[in-house]
Amino acid sequence: MPLTLRAPRPPKSPNYEIRGTYLGVHVERSARTADKKLAARVKKQIEREIEAGIFTPKGGMTFLEAAVAYMKAGGERTFLGPIIEYDGAYAIRDKITEMIVHQDLNHIANALYPDNTAASRNRAVYTPIIAVLHHAGIERRFKRPKGWQGKKSKSFLEADQAFALCNAADDIDREFGLLCWTLLYTGRRIGDLLNPNTKLRNLNLPPIVVEKFKAMPPRPSRKAGMSQKGAGVPFLERDPDERIFRFHQGGYLRKLLAQAMANAGLSFPKRERGFHLFCHSYATWCIRGGMDNHALARTGRWKDPRSAAPYIHNLVSDEAKRAAMLLPTPNWEQSGGKASK
Repeated sequence: MPLTLRAPRPPKSPNYEIRGTYLGVHVERSARTADKKLAARVKKQIEREIEAGIFTPKGGMTFLEAAVAYMKAGGERTFLGPIIEYDGAYAIRDKITEMIVHQDLNHIANALYPDNTAASRNRAVYTPIIAVLHHAGIERRFKRPKGWQGKKSKSFLEADQAFALCNAADDIDREFGLLCWTLLYTGRRIGDLLNPNTKLRNLNLPPIVVEKFKAMPPRPSRKAGMSQKGAGVPFLERDPDERIFRFHQGGYLRKLLAQAMANAGLSFPKRERGFHLFCHSYATWCIRGGMDNHALARTGRWKDPRSAAPYIHNLVSDEAKRAAMLLPTPNWEQSGGKASK
């Protein structure tokens, strides 16, 4: 018999029950809710799990089980660790996926990152949780935190500015310079290149970056008490499991960038002078070269064309300036201040 819902029977059972046999799998368990609509969703989720061969008789797939399945399928795991390990009042690791609602995301985001911006909480909590739930077959939409898109930075580097900055970075430290050149010509986030857990599949390196990798000298010996790993070994002959760049995200790296910008004579607003300048420059240059936001998404740097759409505005602004130069204007001197035909 198909799965059916049995209405609550207080005081024996305050919740709906799911009973029946589906594709040969017998089910008899509580829906853990007195809401009929939500109970129907739980029943539907159980049917999907049976169809996929992942149904667990104990009462549905937990978030932990769904997260493990998501990561085994190649899903991004960078931010899932803190979510899974959190065992406070708003923990969701042992919660049935179908029972997770928008308020759960709000609670755990505020618990894990109380002082972070909405954009940061969205990336570290909402996005990974929603990705896991969608992979598990949960199709409903979840709201993002208010202000999650943040204030969009519009600054980017013109070619001469970018080359001056990267050359200045080379002068400070060759490996730091190589990092800047790589960011500029791949459009990747700084974390993508420094996080050892990040998988950079099919990362295309233009010839200029390839040549700079080949020209990199061995890492010099470092001060006593500091790691000597890779010192004296040709840059491209190091252990393949070793991190590409020795840097870690933090104040020291930001100071290097600030020094390089000062040496190159560049100045940008406070919120717009970080490593994201390289990403904005990469996108803007691509748009100027004829790509649209859909083409940018197909590079693999952006997952959604909507995320790449803001860079089109940089091109629109440039075209508007060009248009202003092409528009006919009246000859004021010859017409006495009136527009001549």
